[in-house]
Amino acid sequence: MNETVYKGFGPDEMEFQYNPRVSVPEYPELARVRAAQARKVRESAKSWLNVAYGTSRRETLDIYAADKPAGPVLVYIHGGYWRSGSKEDNCNFVPTFTKRGATVVLAEYDLCPQVTVTDIVRQTRASVAWVYRNIARYGANPAKLFVSGHSAGGQLTAMALAHDWTKEGLPHDLIKGAVATSGVYDLEMVMKISVQEQVRMTPQDARANSPLLNPPSVKCPLVVAVGGDEPRGWQQMSQDYFEYCKQNGMKVEYLVEPRANHYTMSEHLLDDTLPLTRAMIKQLGI
Repeated sequence: MNETVYKGFGPDEMEFQYNPRVSVPEYPELARVRAAQARKVRESAKSWLNVAYGTSRRETLDIYAADKPAGPVLVYIHGGYWRSGSKEDNCNFVPTFTKRGATVVLAEYDLCPQVTVTDIVRQTRASVAWVYRNIARYGANPAKLFVSGHSAGGQLTAMALAHDWTKEGLPHDLIKGAVATSGVYDLEMVMKISVQEQVRMTPQDARANSPLLNPPSVKCPLVVAVGGDEPRGWQQMSQDYFEYCKQNGMKVEYLVEPRANHYTMSEHLLDDTLPLTRAMIKQLGI
């Protein structure tokens, strides 16, 4: 009898379905290309780098100035399965939006296993709160705040939507729109793949931080996007989150980005003719 570990997948299938480093074996080269693109942006764009929003070394933001003032602000949260990645290597897409008038903020956070996913969710929410309270000083309009994230950043985006911002003395609807790409929405799955060695997910953390168990509180427009070349299990997880949000009263759009795998989704944001980029531009109103 074939053993089923999760969602009908056996143990030999889990890594391919839910660990992008396995399903995209060329990921090291794709990551190098993205990091090289990001370095050029970081070196040339008008910016304020490593602005602290908290007390730990990684609780910092990179703020990229829009080409014109008083426009929207996009807070972007990078991925890496909560155990890798950096804002420095994930800003390659920034000019797509700054040249149209949006300020872009790359949020950094601590990494597992030094911290838990619960800690990272708290840090991400703190970064969004800081941006709302302070971004006017950098030329953007806090009343037009949007959030987007990829992979683990998609989960963190979803958990920002699930937060009751009034508990922090902030407007309930401070997030005006969100785009979650290739997100990790069911954290129980993480405990069944090799990523668990570094993430060290507990059942309690999984329940507290799974977007599929924590409905959006902020009822803003949402795009749930996934790459057309991503594995069936990963695409289904995005489809499940889309359906969950729809059932919970969200104005939500499901978008499959053609010819994109997990590591080329952000690369697609460099091309303003592609569906994901167009959807983000439309949501930002730029």
